[in-house]
Amino acid sequence: MRSVRGWLRDTAGGLPRAFWYLWAGTLINRLGSFVLIFLAVYLTSERGFSELQAGLVLGLWGAGGTVGTLAGGTLADRWGRRPTLLTAHLGAATMMLGLGLARDLWAVAVGALLLGMFAEAARPAFSAMMVDVVPERDRLRAFSLNYWALNLGFACAAILAGFAAQADYLLLFLVNAATTTVTAVIIFRKVRESAPARTTVKLTGTPAPAGGLRTALTDRVFLVFVVLNLLLALIFMQHISMLPIAMGQDGLSPATYGSVIALNGVLIVVGQLFVPRLIRGRSRSHVLALAALITGIGFGLTAFAEVAWFYALTVLIWTLGEMLQSPSNSTLIAELSPSTLRGRYAGVFSLSWSLASFAAPIAGGWVQQTLGNSVLWLGCGALAALVAVAQLLSGPARERRAAALRAAAAPAPVDAGPKPVEADATSGPAGEPLVAPLPPAEASGAAVAPTEKGVTTTG
Repeated sequence: MRSVRGWLRDTAGGLPRAFWYLWAGTLINRLGSFVLIFLAVYLTSERGFSELQAGLVLGLWGAGGTVGTLAGGTLADRWGRRPTLLTAHLGAATMMLGLGLARDLWAVAVGALLLGMFAEAARPAFSAMMVDVVPERDRLRAFSLNYWALNLGFACAAILAGFAAQADYLLLFLVNAATTTVTAVIIFRKVRESAPARTTVKLTGTPAPAGGLRTALTDRVFLVFVVLNLLLALIFMQHISMLPIAMGQDGLSPATYGSVIALNGVLIVVGQLFVPRLIRGRSRSHVLALAALITGIGFGLTAFAEVAWFYALTVLIWTLGEMLQSPSNSTLIAELSPSTLRGRYAGVFSLSWSLASFAAPIAGGWVQQTLGNSVLWLGCGALAALVAVAQLLSGPARERRAAALRAAAAPAPVDAGPKPVEADATSGPAGEPLVAPLPPAEASGAAVAPTEKGVTTTG
């Protein structure tokens, strides 16, 4: 009993109250996140669209998300986290209802575009607020717990949505809109504004004006990290777009797909709380490379799947890759982003998921329709192998940048003058200031799970 209590205390103890409100919002929202899970099935089976048309609609969701993530990140820094989250969540809930009532292809396409824009606008603001309210020393635990809640909700939603879809697809949209609204109310009423006071930040080696969005868009070290995540996200997003269609072609029902994909959330719920300890102190580059390789194996094996248990096996394999990949991403975002630009940096990183949401279903739909399932899934495996090699090659530059940030995070005398604070990326913040320097063991390889898994936190 003592060991269990000690584990619970080490895992969940001492975190700020604001974090738990964010955590509760994540759980509630994900419990109702029905629509995106079954949108491809809804469009092909209920609306009668082709695979390519369904991929186009899902792609427009991603296109809207591309605009939303950049706008949401900028607004989170300029306007504030809370008003950005409220606007994005309420807009997403409204568009969710509109998409559920749309019938013609053009109306469905416009609804998906606007829904993606509002839904993804919440992602960088939520991520920035999570970093704001949790001290650096507790972020590993906090993000792991939030990721655990996200996947607990996802697992339950996938199973429930499978049965709800058999009753009435409109029910999926109604529940999703309701939980999105509840999440907005919880965060807006219970979590105070957390954006830090604005200062001027200069990154040496970039032509960007200090403090603007261009700073993140011209940060080469950060952008390489974003591009590699984009390539892996192109693979991950196939589980929402093309996997349900492939299973349907093999005669498997939407409820079967829901049960199979729910294994993703169940495995993460069971194992994610232990993953941070497993990878702590290990090279993040090696962990990310291994994660990409395992992900590629899982999706590649889908080419040979024809029955439910084999599909379930592939999901379990690539979920292991996701569990290793996701924790390292959040600390890297936090360590590579200046505190006053957290929203923008989170927005640029989220852009990789939005671009993947746009490109993956369109490319996947074309490959699946013209070249077949085998080419699609084996191609995913080959792309993941390339990402694994690139993670090994690019990792040292990221760690040098993070080390420079940690060195600059040491407490310094406060200048009472009116001059803005400047920091040089070669010796100062190319990532966010920390509350206190990390111990050497954690600084070399600590990892934190993100708040997202490629599916928007707003449904």
